[in-house]
Amino acid sequence: MLLAQVPGLAAGQAGDAPRAGAEPPSREQPLFAVVPAAISVAPGLLLHGLGPLAEGDVQLAKWLFAMEGTGLALLVGAGAPIYLSGQTRQFAGPLYTLALTGAGLFSISALANLYAAVGPAFPPGVAPARLPPLELEVGYQHVVDASFPQRHAFVSLGAVARVEHVRLEAGARVSPDDGNLRVRVGGAYRLLGEPEGALGGADGTALDVELAALVHRFPSEGFTLGGGEVFLRGRHAMARLSPRLAGTFAEMGVGLALQHFVFDGPGVDDSLNDALLFTFGYGVYLGRGGPLRGEALLYYDHRKDDFPGAVKNVGGVPLGYFGLRGRVLLTARWGLSADLQVGSAWVGRVSLVYALMP
Repeated sequence: MLLAQVPGLAAGQAGDAPRAGAEPPSREQPLFAVVPAAISVAPGLLLHGLGPLAEGDVQLAKWLFAMEGTGLALLVGAGAPIYLSGQTRQFAGPLYTLALTGAGLFSISALANLYAAVGPAFPPGVAPARLPPLELEVGYQHVVDASFPQRHAFVSLGAVARVEHVRLEAGARVSPDDGNLRVRVGGAYRLLGEPEGALGGADGTALDVELAALVHRFPSEGFTLGGGEVFLRGRHAMARLSPRLAGTFAEMGVGLALQHFVFDGPGVDDSLNDALLFTFGYGVYLGRGGPLRGEALLYYDHRKDDFPGAVKNVGGVPLGYFGLRGRVLLTARWGLSADLQVGSAWVGRVSLVYALMP
């Protein structure tokens, strides 16, 4: 389910993939070819291997056709019972997991098809040689939500610490206007792949297990949300499929959250719920081994308890939200982080990042 490893393409067989901290391999073409680029859009968005096939990369075309076909089979095979059963609770979790896996494979193959056609026009980035042991950030977040027009501006705070295979994180969003506050703390352990603080020549392929707890206080609405979650997240360097995809990666993850709603005032029953967590995305590395290093990711997140809320139901099926985020260190110590998320609300955030280097 997770794109941590691809059968038959072990690390020792990824000789064409760029090594972190090193100069990426040169492209065969200085610019992308017009015809394959056009084919990758139409009809390539329907048949995802057509772009690489027009370029003569038969192996990549096979991989993308296989990903697209598998994704469609999972999406339709699990989506139909969800729709026909009226989202029966005892089957919803496994079926949603399969359907979202299918949607993820379909989306990743579509974006890889586009990148394979236009990527040669740009020097590919590489995974950084290592990530800082400590990062601090402070920024501004703005929320546009018709359901809560009184809440707009938030102060954003965050910290990330890395020690060997462990990553610790903490973040807070607080509104000076009405005291709306969301705090999340957690950590991750790297099961597969090199530690973030010592990636060396690794390409970024990894598998992490994550644990987190959060509290979100809504003073104006009179309730508090608290909960915990466990999550399994995989990242796969797409250069392992083809050198045409050098500098890109795919992510997919699945987890479970327990959420407790506590309402103000007497006579109101508290409630405990569970929620499926799922995310997938396609990203690019920024930087080629110098001081500038980072990444950008286009993604879908199935959770509905964050500021973006959820996209309106599609065919009676509730969806999460879509996002684009980037994080880049411009110098050895200073950088920027930004997010744009779209669900039932629009959320934008920009932060200044300080990295403490050894």
